Amino acid sequence: MKIDIVSVFPEYFEVMNLSLMGKAQAKGLLEIKAHNLRDWTHDVHHSVDDTPVGGGAGMVMKPEVWSECLDELLGFSRPSESSALSGTPVLIFPNPSAPLFTQRDATELSHADHLLFGCGRYEGYDARIPDYYRSQGVDVREYSIGDYVLNGGEVAVSVMLEAITRLMPGFMGNPDSIVEESYTGEDALLEHRQYTKPAVWRGIAVPDVLLSGDHGKVDRFRRDEALARTAEIRPDLIAALDCKALDKADRKTLMALGWEVSATHPRRLAD
Repeated sequence: MKIDIVSVFPEYFEVMNLSLMGKAQAKGLLEIKAHNLRDWTHDVHHSVDDTPVGGGAGMVMKPEVWSECLDELLGFSRPSESSALSGTPVLIFPNPSAPLFTQRDATELSHADHLLFGCGRYEGYDARIPDYYRSQGVDVREYSIGDYVLNGGEVAVSVMLEAITRLMPGFMGNPDSIVEESYTGEDALLEHRQYTKPAVWRGIAVPDVLLSGDHGKVDRFRRDEALARTAEIRPDLIAALDCKALDKADRKTLMALGWEVSATHPRRLAD
């Protein structure tokens, strides 16, 4: 997968050379390049922002600079030719006002050949930038990573890249490690808690069932804990489950937790 990142702080992404991301680049699974947006400016100050139209605090990133940068990275030799191009990368902008980035999005994007990320700063980027490239046939995505605001898009891009690339075949040393993770699969649940040795630490013991050697009981214990944790922390995920896909043990656990499971989706009895 080829990944291009545009930022006014491209050095931020030197962290991508560490850990599994660095190993994936060394193996040729990833090609990551960070570009400095200021390289496409023409004034002595290398300005990338201007005051907001209509007034207000802060500065907004200018469309002229972004368009020169994106035209080049997207392979648009002239804007009039852009709509005829095919095979352009998915263009992604972090934006706290956009839809939430999810595991489903990460899974979809892990199959892309080329991703191009644009990191906003200040009060964000001119809204016409994503609108224009959508009109030219580019697959443009805007995502939020949570209900909070950051100083810039660099952190959000790093988060999305971590979520996306680890799903690529060959990225993880043990691919089974992602099978039971939170938000994974059709019946997305929070993951059960994990333990390691020693069996007792500072007076707190690992649950006996995990030491039993009975893999069936271990699997059931973990599934029940995943259901219980999800019901407590993210009941919306429980409510989205397909009751027909639940086995008898799942139904019994959810009923004990106060959920009705006879309809299409579970419903809390207190609702």
